[in-house]
Amino acid sequence: MQEFHASAQPTLGVEWEVALIDPVTRDLVSRAADVVALVQAEHPEIHLEREFLANTVELVTPVCHTVPEAVASLRVALDAVKAAADSLGLKLWGSGSHPFCDFRTQPTSDKGHYSEIIERTRYWGNQMLIWGIHTHVGISDKERVWPIINALLTKFPHLLALTASSPGWEGIDTGYASNRTMLYQQLPTAGLPYQFQSWSEWEDYMRDQDRSGVINHTGSMHFDIRPAGKWGTVEVRICDSTSNLRELAAAVALTHCLVVHYDRMLDRGEELPSLQDWHVAENKWRAARYGLDALVITSRATEERLVTDELRDLVAELSPLARELGCYDELQLVLEIIDTGAGYQRQRELFQQHGSWYPAVDATIAEMYR
Repeated sequence: MQEFHASAQPTLGVEWEVALIDPVTRDLVSRAADVVALVQAEHPEIHLEREFLANTVELVTPVCHTVPEAVASLRVALDAVKAAADSLGLKLWGSGSHPFCDFRTQPTSDKGHYSEIIERTRYWGNQMLIWGIHTHVGISDKERVWPIINALLTKFPHLLALTASSPGWEGIDTGYASNRTMLYQQLPTAGLPYQFQSWSEWEDYMRDQDRSGVINHTGSMHFDIRPAGKWGTVEVRICDSTSNLRELAAAVALTHCLVVHYDRMLDRGEELPSLQDWHVAENKWRAARYGLDALVITSRATEERLVTDELRDLVAELSPLARELGCYDELQLVLEIIDTGAGYQRQRELFQQHGSWYPAVDATIAEMYR
């Protein structure tokens, strides 16, 4: 039995993964435990987690009701983490991956199930130098979870293109906007969720994963969107980590609005959008490859549009709801990203200008400190 502690309101929670960097070498530094300890000693009320990698600190909001409330919580945590990192001579890095760090030099955190994942997945598990944003939105009934998840899958490329920030890997330009997306799906429990039609189908699936020993090895399933039964939420894990709170706020606002929009469609008895599995998979790849230049499939009849045109229409459609939810200004930041460029574009432009990732790393760090 998969428990789901339903939420009466569309509450909001955000997890933001950031990494520690040596500002001289621009390489990752595995001192997350030290940073977390320093922050907790000074600010025990701030919720931080050590993540899969020993170079990563995860900033976690409490249960919030609006995007501005969640962003304000993250800003307080970010300032505390910055101060702790500065005291150790380190800076913070927010992106989907690092463009040249050698994954073989980066240990995992001291948590049992992390070492089990590495033991099981070996080469691919060791490569997970990646960071993302996880947005939780409260759902009032477990039977709504999978219809909403399946509808959200139709907007997968929109959320990914907006936040894509991982073009470099092992010193090269991969040609992808989000190489993180391609890396993460190599894990056997990660990637696109199956489009279950009911909560009971999800329970049958998880029962099989338990019987086969999969969950014993990994702790949970790491789908791009998944139920978080303990919290009574849908957890959207599509987005690359961003280099700044402004772009994070845009992605979280779009996510919050989409979930509530689909939930209200259910209230009205309307049919939620869906796409064939193969279209969902193709859209994911197109967004990872082309980012904001992606041409995405928008219907079961295989119609296509530029993702930027789709995003503009979404902002217009969801703006009245965003006002109600208190995130109108944050939702409008989606348009700012379209106009000024996403993280992958800024990093790639600097790499092409200088023939080195150092200027891209420096500029991305600077964005965190503005």
